Amino acid sequence: MKKKQQHGGGDCPAPRPPAAAAAAAGGSPGPGQGGGWKRRRPLSLLPFLSLRDYGFCMAALLLFCLGSLFYQLNGGPPHFLLDLRHYLGNSTYLDDHGPPPQKVLPFPSQVVYNRVGKCGSRTVVLLLRILSEKHGFNLVTSDIHNKTRLTKNEQMELIKNISTAEQPYLFTRHVHFLNFSRFGGDQPVYINIIRDPVNRFLSNYFFRRFGDWRGEQNHMIRTPSMRQEERYLDINVCILENYPECSNPRLFYIIPYFCGQHPRCREPGEWALERAKLNVNENFLLVGILEELEDVLLLLERFLPHYFKDVLSIYKNPEHRKLGNLTVTVKKTVPSPEAIQILYQRMRYEYEFYYYVKEQFHLLKRKFGLKSPIRKPRPRPEFFIPSPLETEEPIDDEEEDDEKWLEDIYKR
Repeated sequence: MKKKQQHGGGDCPAPRPPAAAAAAAGGSPGPGQGGGWKRRRPLSLLPFLSLRDYGFCMAALLLFCLGSLFYQLNGGPPHFLLDLRHYLGNSTYLDDHGPPPQKVLPFPSQVVYNRVGKCGSRTVVLLLRILSEKHGFNLVTSDIHNKTRLTKNEQMELIKNISTAEQPYLFTRHVHFLNFSRFGGDQPVYINIIRDPVNRFLSNYFFRRFGDWRGEQNHMIRTPSMRQEERYLDINVCILENYPECSNPRLFYIIPYFCGQHPRCREPGEWALERAKLNVNENFLLVGILEELEDVLLLLERFLPHYFKDVLSIYKNPEHRKLGNLTVTVKKTVPSPEAIQILYQRMRYEYEFYYYVKEQFHLLKRKFGLKSPIRKPRPRPEFFIPSPLETEEPIDDEEEDDEKWLEDIYKR
C-alpha cells in the first residue's frame, strides 16, 4: 500500500523545490540558496544613480523649496539666491526667453508743443520728424492747422485724444494753451518758441500774399481767393489807416497761445498778459526765442534728451539748411518808422510778454553757461537789424497745409 501511495498517479511527476525549479528553468537561485544572486536596486527608472546620488537630489529639491518659501514670505528673493545669481551671472533663462520687460518711460513722457504761427515752428516740426525716427518716440500731429480757439467739447475731445496716445509722445499743433487738469487729465509738459511781435506780424502779412521761395520757384499763387487790391495793399496804408488786419484784435496774437482758451485771453489787456505769464511759469518747461534758435535747441537737448538728442547737429546739417532756405518769406518790405511806432503802441502787451519771456530765457541760459548778447537799452525795439546770435532766417511757419508740405519733404 505504501508503495502505491508513493507512486500513485504515475503520470504526474513529483513537485520540485523552488530552487531546483528555478535552476531547471535557467534562472538564478533564490536568496540564501547560493548561486551568487544579486539584489535588484530600488527606483529601477534610474538604475545608474546610487543612494548617495538620490540623497543629493532630494537635498537640492529641499533647498529650492525652502528658497521659494523665503521668497514669498519676505516679498523677494533671499540674499543668498541673489548672491548666487550674481556669482553665476546676471542673465537667466527667463531674461533671454521670457516675456519682454515692461517699457521704462522717460520723464517727462508727455510733451505738448502748441506752436505759435510764424515763429519757426515748421523748422522744429521737421526736426521732430527726423528725431522721432531716430529716438523712437511717438510724434503726434493734427490734421487741423488753423483752429486755435476751441469750444469746451472740442477741448475735451482733443485732450482725450492726446492723453490716450502711446507714450512717450510729443503732440504738436497750432492751438492755444489747454488745461488738461481741468478735464481730469494728466497735465503734460509744454514747450514753445516766440519771436519779436512786429517781425512775426510782417512775416505773416507778406506770406499770406506772396508765400515763400517754394511757391516762387513753382509759380504758385498764395491765397488764391484774396482780391488783388488786398494782395498788393501797401503795408504802410494798412497800418496808418487802421485796416482790420493791421489792428487789434488781430495783432493780439502771441499771448493767447499761453493764456489759454478763456474768452478774456483774446482781449488785449493786463488780465490775459498776467495769466499768460503765470502759465509760462507753471506749465512750460521752456519758452525759447526764435532769434536765438540754436541756443533754444541746445537747451531742449539738455532738458529733453530722449526727444531732442543730436538736434543741433541735425539742424546744422547742410541738407537741412537747404530745405530751410526754401521757406523764407518773399517780397517783404520794411514799413516806415511812423508805421512801426504805431505797431509798437498797438502791440504793447505783446512786447511786454515778449521781453518777459526773453528775460527768463536769458536767465536760464546763464544757469547753463550760455552767453547772451550784451546790448544797451533802446527806447524802442530794434525790429529789423539781426542780432549777433541770430542764425540765417529760420524757417517760417504757415497755419494752413503745412503738415502736407512737411510730409512731402520728409519722404524725400
